[in-house]
Amino acid sequence: MSKTFSGQVALVTGAGNGIGRATALAFAAQGIKVVVSDVDANGGEGTVAQIRDAGGTASFVRCDVTRDAEVKALVDATVATYGRLDYAFNNAGIDIEQGRLADSTEAEFDALMNVNVKGVWLCLKHQIPIMLAQGGGAIVNTASIAGLIAAPKMGIYCATKHAVIGLTKSAAVEYGKKNIRVNAVCPAVIDTEMFRRAEATDPKKGAFARAMHPIGRIGQAEEIAAAVLYLCSDAAGFTTGVALPVDGGVTAL
Repeated sequence: MSKTFSGQVALVTGAGNGIGRATALAFAAQGIKVVVSDVDANGGEGTVAQIRDAGGTASFVRCDVTRDAEVKALVDATVATYGRLDYAFNNAGIDIEQGRLADSTEAEFDALMNVNVKGVWLCLKHQIPIMLAQGGGAIVNTASIAGLIAAPKMGIYCATKHAVIGLTKSAAVEYGKKNIRVNAVCPAVIDTEMFRRAEATDPKKGAFARAMHPIGRIGQAEEIAAAVLYLCSDAAGFTTGVALPVDGGVTAL
């Protein structure tokens, strides 16, 4: 993939840790200039430092993806710094502990919808015009297996990820003839800091999560990054509007 990607520019939101960081590092390893974005400046700057230590090119722009002006400023800064935007990985999202649907709160609903749905929409809204002007690009959004199947006691989160897939498919159809491909990745449980904290708090939940995957383990952030790079690459040139499970077989059950 190095020849495919050489000299191009990627923007990754939620890149201060976990899947976002792994994907930013994977882009950079292919010679891509990376704009790292997160609300956590320390995490984002840490990702940039890792990229630069490995010989790559990266810069950090803090952004709250729920704010239109900040997302526009992020995309504008990407173009101002590197001259273009070839790939976007709209990964920023949150997961709030929920109970059954009728017990969920309005505050939980608003927080999840604002980050997970509005945040992806705002990113698409500001990325697509840049790609239209330059003649094309590839976008990947982070959904979840919860966007493909039910998620008991995570009903609102589940709804947000179904919505991400809806945005992905709609954008893919609207802009396919303009050489812009839009896809989504749908991870199952991934070994991130967030998962390890949850497991430390409730080992039984952690054990259940580890056992639910037919492949016999949870996923690694680098495995999601590999899927994102594939979807951005020329090898996926005929692939758009896809919600790709990267889930160790969970959705095959």
